[in-house]
Formats: sequence, structure tokens, C-alpha cells
Amino acid sequence: MVFSSLIFLYAFFPLSLLGCVLCRTKAQRNTVLLVSSLIFYAWGEPVYVLLLMFMALTSWFCALRVVAGQTQRARKAWTALACVIDVALIGFFKYAGLFCSIFGPVPPFIARIALPIGISFYTFQLMTYVVDVFRGDAPAQRRYRDVLLYAALFHQCIAGPIVRYKAIGAELFGEAPAKNEWAPGVSRFCVGLAKKALLANPCGALADALIVPNPAADGVAAAAEALKSQSVLGLWLGVAAYALQIYLDFSAYSDMAIGMGKMLGLHYPENFDYPYTAHSVKEFWRRWHMTLGAFFRDYVYIPLGGNRRGALRWVGNMLVVWALTGLWHGASWNFLLWGLWYFVFLLIERAFLGRALEKLPVVRNLYLLLVVLLGWVLFRYSDLQCVAAVVRGMFGANGNALSSFTALTMAKNKVFLLLVSAVACTPLVKRLGAKLDGRGSRAWTAVRYGAIPAALLLLSTAALVGDSYNPFIYFQF
Repeated sequence: MVFSSLIFLYAFFPLSLLGCVLCRTKAQRNTVLLVSSLIFYAWGEPVYVLLLMFMALTSWFCALRVVAGQTQRARKAWTALACVIDVALIGFFKYAGLFCSIFGPVPPFIARIALPIGISFYTFQLMTYVVDVFRGDAPAQRRYRDVLLYAALFHQCIAGPIVRYKAIGAELFGEAPAKNEWAPGVSRFCVGLAKKALLANPCGALADALIVPNPAADGVAAAAEALKSQSVLGLWLGVAAYALQIYLDFSAYSDMAIGMGKMLGLHYPENFDYPYTAHSVKEFWRRWHMTLGAFFRDYVYIPLGGNRRGALRWVGNMLVVWALTGLWHGASWNFLLWGLWYFVFLLIERAFLGRALEKLPVVRNLYLLLVVLLGWVLFRYSDLQCVAAVVRGMFGANGNALSSFTALTMAKNKVFLLLVSAVACTPLVKRLGAKLDGRGSRAWTAVRYGAIPAALLLLSTAALVGDSYNPFIYFQF
């Protein structure tokens, strides 16, 4: 089940929300949320809900042992055990095939292992829970069901944002009454839905038409040949559409998760801050998937020593962080290279390029967009033949034409979609809304929290009717 499915929009979520509203206490509300979350997860993967429950069980038990530990050594041992179990399980289900491929053909039983949806997200959340209990930043929950709810909460279990227990524990389990924000929550949810249904999905369809999707192993040669024959305009247009799709798709999920949380008085952290408006790779990653960046900073980079132990150690720490960032996104070598792609540019910016870019306001944004667009090509294709075909073709090095009738026609037909999508990647609409909010107009308040969400919901529903398959991109991670 996905947020952008009609069954979720008009059956599952309204019933879950109604059940929560009818509850008189947080304990009753949390029971409804837990049952709803397990049903939501089991809807697509009834077997792997047991994996989620087991991982939550081990984290709950280890956290209790951490608190009960008589010595620092014992506390560290239980924390390490929880992390080892989590890493081992995600390693088996997500990376066993990649590991086996180093030594030869992947065994059939390994190749048949399905990736549990959302495992990268709830694994990190459970690890932060135990580590924060060890650090004294979060209390250990006495009830297993509470840890399970934290990990399985359907608003953000599947594709984030990555929510730390210490950030949401009080709102979930504290005695203070929930501060439901209905109007902002509904508005944020509908904006996210519209970004997905009206912008991300059409941009994805355009990208697939111009730059073929990631091919299966037996179709790589044909895909590479098709990409080589695509015009320069077609490739740039396709890559740009794919870049728009990724941002709009992933940020839409976060918007919807944050909106649903606000309706129940739960405040999830922001995950995006208009990253395509950044002026450097360093700034881009401060704005893109911010909860993932915060995880690697606080639980990997800083514990490794950060930048406190000399330049050489800093480079090594950065290498580890960006290799893990790439691999977190997928069990394929192209994702590792994608992470290292940004590692290289971060080193270059620190060495000299960052200072030079500060003096070139327009050039620095164009530089960032070029780096990101080429990075998305590496992100899209698991086979480097396709990556090379696209990158070479973008600069006419395949002997391909500068333009074609198909590419020109698509560019003309989709110009409005691309313009609106590009604007949605900037803070222009947000700033306009903030100015209108500042005037305190009741009419604008009614439009913002009434007419606009209703219109977006109606248009999104119309777009989703008949669209039977529109998963969020980050579901695969």
C-alpha cells in the first residue's frame, strides 16, 4: 500500500484517522496506530512484518539491558549487540547478493531474497534508539509494543524521514495532551500528494520515454544502444525530468508523512530544504535527505573522529561516510560509485573550489546542478554501459544528433510540466504563502487551508484514477 493509492486515500487512512480521533487517551490512540501500522506494512509484505517485529524486539530487549548494565563495559556490549543484529539482518536481506557477486555468480537462493520494504529506514531508527539509550539521550521503553510502534509507525516507516526516538518519544508516549494541527497537517499532506500525482509521476513518465529505465541484466546491451542513439536534447531533457522526479517524489512522501503526523500532534523532522537551489555540493547535502545526513554525522562521522584528528583521518572518515551513504541507497556498485562521486567533489571543494565558487554567484549554482544531474545518471543505471552511453551522449560524444523530432515534440508538449516542476523545487511558492500569511487575512486563511487542499486532492485523485502502479522511488531502499 502506498500513500498515493486510492485505497489508502479513501479507505485506510480515513479509518485509521477516525479511530485515533475517537480515542480518549494516548494509550488508546497508540493502540490504533500500532494495529494500523502493522496492517499497512503487512498489506504488501505479510511475511516481512515478522522481521520488523523481531528487530524491534531485539532493540527493545537490548535497550533494557543497557539501562540495567552495572558497568560501562556491559552497557557497551549490549549496545554493540543490538547494532550487530540490525546490521547483520540488513546485510543479509539487502547486501548478500552484492557480497556474493565479488566472488562469482550469485547463488540462486541468494538471488531470490526479496528486499523488505523500508528496511533501511526502520533499521536506522532502531539503531539510533539503542544508541541514544546508551548515551542517556532517550529513556528505555519498558513495553515492547511502544518500541514496535516507534519503528513501525506507518506515516514514515517505509521511506522516512528517519525519526529519532528522542525527537518524538514525548509526543508519542508522554503525558502531555497531543496538540493536533489539523489545518496545517491536511494542507501539507495534500501538497505532498499533488507533488507526487501531478508532477513527479508525469516527470517520471517523461524520463522513461527519453532515457530508458534501468534495464534487467539481459537487456543492458539493447538499452545502451538505444541510449547511444538518443539526441543530445533528448538526453538532457530526460535526465532533467528524472532529477525533478526524484526530488518531487521523495519530498512528496516526506510532506505527506509530516502532514499526517501533524494531524495527530506528532512533529516529524523536515527532510528537504530546496536542495536544487544550493550553491555547492556541501550545501546540497545539508539540504537533501537531511535526516539521513544527520544520522551519518551523529552516529558514524563524529564517533569516527570527525575532523578532529588531522586531515588524513578526516579524509578517511569522509570516505567511510560517503561509501556507506551510497550503499545505503542500494545494493549495487553504481550506488557505491554515486556516493564516492560526491565524496570527491566535497574534497575538491574543501581544497580550493569552495572558495572560488563564493565569488561566482551564478556559476556556482550551475556547477552544482551539473554535478547533481551527472550523479543522477549514475544513480539510475546499475550497469556502467548505460551510464557511459548517457553521459557521453549528453555532450554529443556518441555521434548522436543535437536534437530530434521526438525530443523537440516532447519538450514543447511538456514545457508547462517542466516549468511548474522546476518552480516546485524552489522556495518561491513558500515565500509567497508566508507573505500572504503575514497579512492575517481570513479570506486567505480559508483559501490556504480549505480551497487549495480540496482542489489539490481533487486533481490528484483524478490523476491517480486508472494509474494502478505509482510507487515512491525510495520504497526500494
